[in-house]
Amino acid sequence: MKNLELFITKAWQKNSPLLTLLKPLAVFYGMLGSVHQCLYDASILTKYHAPIPVMIIGNITVGGSGKTPLIITLVQYLQGKGIEVGVISRGYGRKDNTPMLVGPDDLPNMVGDEPCLITQSTRVPMAVGANRGQVIDLLIKNNPKLQLIISDDGLQHHALHRDVEWIVVDGVRGFGNKKLFPQGFLRESLDRLDGATVIYHDSRTECYNDDALLMHLVPNKPVPLSRGDQLVGDKNLPPQKVYAVSGIGYPRRFFTTLSELGFDVVECPFGDHHAFAIDDLAGLMDLPIITTSKDAVKLRELASIHLNSTIFANIWVLPVQAVLSNSVYEEMDRVLEVLGLDND
Repeated sequence: MKNLELFITKAWQKNSPLLTLLKPLAVFYGMLGSVHQCLYDASILTKYHAPIPVMIIGNITVGGSGKTPLIITLVQYLQGKGIEVGVISRGYGRKDNTPMLVGPDDLPNMVGDEPCLITQSTRVPMAVGANRGQVIDLLIKNNPKLQLIISDDGLQHHALHRDVEWIVVDGVRGFGNKKLFPQGFLRESLDRLDGATVIYHDSRTECYNDDALLMHLVPNKPVPLSRGDQLVGDKNLPPQKVYAVSGIGYPRRFFTTLSELGFDVVECPFGDHHAFAIDDLAGLMDLPIITTSKDAVKLRELASIHLNSTIFANIWVLPVQAVLSNSVYEEMDRVLEVLGLDND
């Protein structure tokens, strides 16, 4: 399954002629999505309406767009303004789909890797599950003072009514061949962007108007992988030849960032949300390993299982932070005002 996912991802990146063979599946995928949405728009299927405003932050592409770092930065901004905010997610990669509250000490196999990263970074009230309505009910029941819920993804989850939608677009990656999945990596057609609030993930500010809604990721110095409260490895890792281990939606951005930091990168990509096993790290003992913050939450869990393995002393994490343009914060303030949540 991993090899198939990587093969298709590379085909998207290279716009391989073989993708034309997948056109019938893409047509069927598009028709299925359109029918599903029409059933909800016509009230044939019922939407869940939350008792408080819901803001969805999603994308129309398969793979990473920078959603999670954006959510972390927005949550911290809202917390600083005194807004009682909570976060929901499907929790991809969980053992089951039952609604569950997420705590900073929960493991990724129980709640998902991205929820782990979000709660560890913000301590925000959070819940996960496939049924977003049940997840919201659980979250509000346990946090009755919540004023706003941010949904991590769920743009295509038509069963959930939303008051606000932000769509994150990777300005560098673009839309590939602009075809629907699986012929391309679009979840929805580009028409979905018309009239939407679009946040462009791109550091090339000169490519946009001055008032464009922009974000980009700024890396910090690699830090040792930690096992609980114990740091594993040395404190500094100067630029050198390294294995770049990544199980995120768009690993190319991670590899490029490391190269720009001066590292000589040996690329080791895995599928998105990959559940790492100790065998995945076999043969990588001769060089330092650098991974992403998202992958690190699973590797720390793996380290706690294999306490006698020395491989984890060789793993480093590259933290990144989303830097938002002033216009993004202004748009967030405008949303709060419209929703009647401006506490200033």
